[in-house]
Formats: sequence, structure tokens, C-alpha cells
Amino acid sequence: MSGGNSTFDKLRLIRSPSVGPVTYRQLIARFGSAAAALEALPDLARRGGSARFALAKAELVEMEIAAVASFGARHIFLDGDDYPPLLAEIDNGPACLTVKGRIELASQPSVAIVGARNASAAGCRFARGLAQDLGGQGIVVVSGLARGIDAAAHQGALSCGTIAVIAGGIDNIYPPEHAKLQAEIAERGLLIAEMPPGVEPRARHFPHRNRIIAGMALGTVVVEAVPKSGSLITARLAGEAGREVMAIPGSPLDPRSRGCNQLIREGATLVQDAGDIAELVRPIDQRNLPFQKAASHTAPLAEAGDSERGAVISLLGSNFVTVDELVRQSLMPSAQVQMVLLELELAGKLERGAGGKVRVTG
Repeated sequence: MSGGNSTFDKLRLIRSPSVGPVTYRQLIARFGSAAAALEALPDLARRGGSARFALAKAELVEMEIAAVASFGARHIFLDGDDYPPLLAEIDNGPACLTVKGRIELASQPSVAIVGARNASAAGCRFARGLAQDLGGQGIVVVSGLARGIDAAAHQGALSCGTIAVIAGGIDNIYPPEHAKLQAEIAERGLLIAEMPPGVEPRARHFPHRNRIIAGMALGTVVVEAVPKSGSLITARLAGEAGREVMAIPGSPLDPRSRGCNQLIREGATLVQDAGDIAELVRPIDQRNLPFQKAASHTAPLAEAGDSERGAVISLLGSNFVTVDELVRQSLMPSAQVQMVLLELELAGKLERGAGGKVRVTG
């Protein structure tokens, strides 16, 4: 395959070891194309201390592209025009997504509706009606296609526009009883997956899916949830991204309401209908969001020598520290610090956490 920024080159870059969202942005900004970044990867990893570095195998990348195409889906990339604009604003937005359906829904105003898998009949009915009402007001509903509240929200919004973010590959149906609903969303709405095709969802995949749900939407509404549930994780991630966090209050006698009531006690906005939600999110549009565009907050890179590399490494430890703090303490330009961190990450010796924090892993 040819073309410095072809789907093949970008996907091979992303599937290569230790290339995450931040690294992907930095590499494209530094080298101008995925093909040029691929050429530079082995040397960058060597500078970071990796004795052996292998790019993603070309045949596996070609197989993935063929599998996605055979399913009627396609890849979209973090630096592409069709990537969900709000998701591009969070620092750990996936570098690549697989999508099937109406991609234009991803750039329309949206609200996430999440909740308990073992939801009550009343909770499901409420979520279905709420989603339908939001759709009638031109707001796309995002959820995770799980049992209970998620499925009800998708069903209510199907006629107007709904986005389902799944934890496995784009070709995986989970839970099995949602096969018809998932097919309908792929046909009439938008289906999104971060994992490559063929991947079955595991417990570790669901928090990653939740960050996409929260990151895509102007706000997240929790309808029913027990404390310490995945729905509350989604709400927390929405708050960390600067989005609205909303909850439907419920009886303290029902464990499925305790998570919502807890959110309200901690500062989430109590909402009761689609009008309340629309009033909260409508002032938040692309012109007023307090975020920077992905391209503008991609840190520049500059070559760093052995002395600069040693200075940064000496400041790193097993506890997370912000990149800004490393810049302050090293007295080095940010561009050089970022280059050293990128080299260490590619060597498998650096972990990036939330909020632009980093730590060594070995």
C-alpha cells in the first residue's frame, strides 16, 4: 500500500508497541506522516533503551483492514476530519476507531445515557422515553449497548439517532441477545469499537469503552446505578473531561438509585426530563467548549542528547508526575522533555496516566 498517510501506514503505526494517543499525535506532528514516523520508530525506541523493537507486522495490519472492510465498516483516525470532535479533546482519546453506520452523528450534539444492567422495568421505560425526547430535540444519544438502561436508551433514540460504543471488536455481538439491536444501530445509527475485529470483550475493556462514551458527549446522564458501578466510572470520566454530569434521583430504598443519589450529593445536576438536560448542554457547543483543538495541544518535539535524556530520567520515578513539573525541574525546553518521554514510552519504560502525568515502569 502506498501513501505516507494511508490507512495502512496509520494503522501500522498505532498497532506498533507502546504507541498510544499522545505518542501518535506527537509522532505525526514531528514527522509529518505516518510513513515517516514508522521509519523513525526503531531508532527512537533504541534511544529510550529498547534493545529490540519490532513494528506491527504488515500482514496482520492488512488482515485487520480486510476484516473491517468485509464487515462493511472502516477505520477513522485521531487526526482525521471525521473523528468525533469532542472525543479528540480528551488526552487519551483512541488514536483509531472502527465505525459502521452514519458517521455524521459523531459530530452532532450528543448526550450519554448510562445505567444499571439489572435495571428496573420503570427505569428502562424512563430511559427509553428520555432518549426519545432528546432525539426529538436534535440531541444524539450515546450509550454502551449493555443490558438494561443502555439498551433502553438506544431503543428510544433509534429513530432519531443513536451511537453505540461496544467493548469488543466491531464484528463482536455482546450481549448475544442484542444482535438485532446492534444490527439496527449499525444500519440506522452509528456503531463504534476501539478494539480490533475479532476481539471479544473482557472486563478490562469496559473502562476503555466508558471513556469513549463520556468523551464523545456534551454530558452524561445516569438513570439507575449501584455505587461503584461502571456507570459511575463513566460519570467520573465525564466530569474529568469538563462535561456535564447529570443524574436521575430515586428512592433511597432501591439500591439501584443509590449511585444516582450519591452523584447528586457529590455535585452532579439533578435532572428529571429531556428539557432539563437540553437546557444544560445547549450552551455548550464547539465555540464555547473550554478545550483546545487536538492539533493545537499536541506538544512539539525537539532532539535531545544523552545529557538531556539523563536529566529527565533522573526526575522520573514510580509515582506519577506531570510533564509540566518535569519541565520546571529539568530547566529544559518542553519540546526536549517531550522527546525524551516519547523515546522512553516507545521503549516500554514509561506509562502515561490521566491529566498528562507520567511515570517509569521499569
